[in-house]
Amino acid sequence: MFVSDNWKEYKLLDATDGERLEAWGEYTLIRPDPQVIWKNQRQHPAWKTADADYRRSKSGGGAWSKNTLPESWQISYGDLRFAIKPMGFKHTGLFPEQATNWDWFSDLIRKAKRPIKVLNLFAYTGGATVAAAKAGASVCHVDASKGMVALAKENAALSGLSQAPIRYIVDDCRKFIEREIRRGNVYDGIIMDPPSYGRGPTGEVWKLEECIDDFVALSSRVLSPNPLFFLLNSYTTGLSASAMRYMVELRIAGGRGGRCVADEIGLPVERTGLCLPCGSSVRCSFD
Repeated sequence: MFVSDNWKEYKLLDATDGERLEAWGEYTLIRPDPQVIWKNQRQHPAWKTADADYRRSKSGGGAWSKNTLPESWQISYGDLRFAIKPMGFKHTGLFPEQATNWDWFSDLIRKAKRPIKVLNLFAYTGGATVAAAKAGASVCHVDASKGMVALAKENAALSGLSQAPIRYIVDDCRKFIEREIRRGNVYDGIIMDPPSYGRGPTGEVWKLEECIDDFVALSSRVLSPNPLFFLLNSYTTGLSASAMRYMVELRIAGGRGGRCVADEIGLPVERTGLCLPCGSSVRCSFD
């Protein structure tokens, strides 16, 4: 498992009965997590004193209850700084389990000894964008949500990267890739963190298991002749890390000398010392 165990200001305190107990800096949250299928006693005292608790509704969606949180606050990961903003669908604006991937590609960028262009697709609030830019890459950040792109700009500014070479694009990722192919633009690194399910700008349905192979194949056409890395993340429980690796070996690594590794990503649970699985990643690096 790829484990994000270098956090100082985020902690996964405990996990039981479909919920996780987390410390985000000075604030403690309870959030649902379908991976937490076990039931053990809630021995951690913070279960009773959490600042907010996200409760799902039987009619769909959900809401924060017992909410004594500010509208936003900040936490750091090394020299990166992020705004935390609890929002709908239990999100906080950051996926802390992705820190292990930030460390991986940041190390590659720093050691490359050449200018590196990175494309971050489905880029959300820019955790990977900020990490890549801090490591010295120029980054193209693409997400269909104007609000999420605004938060990405805020995170870049918090990390001292307001003047960094980051290009922010509000667009459908597939349409953007198709335009980049026509323009002849290429990237040395590609990061993609696609949703499990969604709808495109004209109502077309995105279902990860059905669409991802074609999308990865399309994205391979904007990899530079001398690529550095490719990273694919998935939170879809029905899509295994091994299946994702097989696809990336075929579409990305083959013929380019790429080396792929795939595994679950996870967070250490402070109370038990075990790791909570939080999705899967395929990492492909090149000589």
